[in-house]
Amino acid sequence: MTKKSIITILLVALCPLVSAERTELLPYADFEQWAVRYIKESAILGGKTAVLYAVAPADTIRINAPFEYGKKGNIWSPSNAYAKVLGVEKGSGTLRPEYRDAEHGYCCRMDSKLEVVRALGIFDIRVLVAGTLFTGRTIEPIKTQKDPYQNIDFGVPFTKFPAALMFDYKAKVSPENTIVHAKGLSKPKTLEGHDEAQAYIVLQRRWEDAEGRIHAERVATGYERFSKDQTAWVNNHKVPLHYGDITDTPLYRKYPAELGLSDMRRAMNSKGSIVPIEESGWAAEGTTPTHMIINIASGYYEAFVGHDGNTLWVDNIRLVYDK
Repeated sequence: MTKKSIITILLVALCPLVSAERTELLPYADFEQWAVRYIKESAILGGKTAVLYAVAPADTIRINAPFEYGKKGNIWSPSNAYAKVLGVEKGSGTLRPEYRDAEHGYCCRMDSKLEVVRALGIFDIRVLVAGTLFTGRTIEPIKTQKDPYQNIDFGVPFTKFPAALMFDYKAKVSPENTIVHAKGLSKPKTLEGHDEAQAYIVLQRRWEDAEGRIHAERVATGYERFSKDQTAWVNNHKVPLHYGDITDTPLYRKYPAELGLSDMRRAMNSKGSIVPIEESGWAAEGTTPTHMIINIASGYYEAFVGHDGNTLWVDNIRLVYDK
């Protein structure tokens, strides 16, 4: 038997393995289209123009106005935001496009950084913001830094059963065991801790009661942290989804706070109010989800806490399905 014949037989034998799954690129998740917003900041802050990017159909916007996330098939919202607090306008940006290479075009870059809003004699606000991309909507303008989730509508309608989340990535993660606690008017504190980039996907079955409360069962969960530098691109990285109750899995035992049932995430109800999503339990096998939350970020701590300088790059966000 010739070498060519042997190779042909091997390729035929491997075909079922190669075709055992399929991938689906999520809308705009190749990061070749961006909306660019130019926000003129208030004179009291110096009157500079902030440039904010949104993963959305290509557009250029030169007015200080809320961005309408969720339009034209877009499912993404970033940590970038337009704020208007007591009449003072400000743009905050920790996520932007970055050219990757000729083959792949652009990717999404997310930075953790200390945002400073200062007006002499009036206020000095400092907040640590992790660069974040998530499925859902930010309801602008932001009017206060006290409750970071009151303007977030987490998740998008979704009824499929993917096996994994897939994307390309690289990361810059500081080895320092320090984090910054910066939540506004108080002086930032340096605490012990190690911040890491993260990616998670959550499938939920949601319903709303007569009072407008949103309830949910957890259908599936996927989670991963990135704890050290990854200077070269890793392509086709998978975060597997685990269906049903995961409390007896090693993954849950390692990250119980991150993977447990929660009411921290919020969503907009049918009455137009942002309310907590009250997760009541783990869904039975075969339960069809109604919503999907994907969250990819340069840090994993709560809002306004993290390591200034960490960076995560992602590209080509897909869902993987078993055939």
